[in-house]
Amino acid sequence: MKPLLFHTTDYKYLAEKVFSAGDFEMGEVEVDTFSDGERYQRIASEVNGRNVVLIGGTTTDAATLELYDLASSLVSYGANALHLVIPYFGYSTMERAVKTGEIVTAKTRARLFSSVPRSSKGNHIYLFDLHTEGIPHYFENSLHCKHVYCKDIVMKVAKQYGGDDFVLASTDAGRAKWVESLANDMGVNAAFVLKRRVSGDSTEVTAVNADVKDKVVVIYDDMIRSGGSIVNAARTYKEAGASEIYVITTHGIFVSNGLEKLRDCGLIKKVICTDTHSNTQQFKDPFLEVRSVGDLIAQAVS
Repeated sequence: MKPLLFHTTDYKYLAEKVFSAGDFEMGEVEVDTFSDGERYQRIASEVNGRNVVLIGGTTTDAATLELYDLASSLVSYGANALHLVIPYFGYSTMERAVKTGEIVTAKTRARLFSSVPRSSKGNHIYLFDLHTEGIPHYFENSLHCKHVYCKDIVMKVAKQYGGDDFVLASTDAGRAKWVESLANDMGVNAAFVLKRRVSGDSTEVTAVNADVKDKVVVIYDDMIRSGGSIVNAARTYKEAGASEIYVITTHGIFVSNGLEKLRDCGLIKKVICTDTHSNTQQFKDPFLEVRSVGDLIAQAVS
C-alpha cells in the first residue's frame, strides 16, 4: 500500500512536487479558522495502519504548532509509521547560548517534536542542510533523525553557472569547512573572507584567502535572511578582482527586502536557491532561480 502524503498549509506546493516524484497517495486535511483566530483541523483520510509522510516547515511559531498538532494526531489516529519532513528547521542559528539566560530555541523545538506520540513502527524526522551539525542530537525519545544534504543540487548549480574554472566562496570563515568540502568534491578552489572584530557588532574585512582575480566566484551559504552578509562578501570578492559573482543558498528566506538588496547592489548576476522555505513561492523575479528538493525528499523517505 502506498504511503499517505500529508502537508501543512504553507507546504502544499512542495508536497505536490514530492507526490509527482514518488509513489504516494495524497492525504486530505480539512483546515478552517474559528472566529477567534484558532485553527480547526480534521484528518479526512483513513490513516489507521498506514505509513504516513508529513511535510511542513517551522517557518513561524504558528506553522510549527500546525505541524506538531497534525503529526501528533496522525499517530493518535493509528499511523503505522510517521515520517516527518521539515525542509526548513527554524531557529537553527539559536543552537547554543552565547549570553547568560539565552534560550536555545533549536533545542526546545527539537524537544517539542520529540514529544509527538510514537507510532508502532517509530517516528522519523528529516532535516535539510542544517546550520549546525549538532542539532540532530537534540532530538529525544527514540525519534530517528536524518540530516539530508542538498549537496548534489548545490554542486549541479555551481557547475552550471561557474563553468569549468571557478572559485567556490563563503561569506566568512564560519562556513569555510563546508564550502571547502564542496569545492574539493568539484575540483575547484575555495575562498573565504577574513574578518577582524573592531568593536561590538562592527567588523572589518582584512583579506581574502584565495586568488579570485578574473575568476567567476560562486558564493554559497546555507541560508539567506536579509542578505547583508552576502552583499558585503560579494563586494569584497569584486574588489579582489572577481569577474562575475553568483550566489547559491539552500534556504532562501529573504526577509526585510533581502532579495531586492541582493539584486540592487549591482554585484551579483543571479541568486539560486531551493524551495525548502515557503517564502520562495512569493517571488516572480528572473534574478532568482528556485530549484526544488521534491525529488530529494521522495528519495529520502522511500
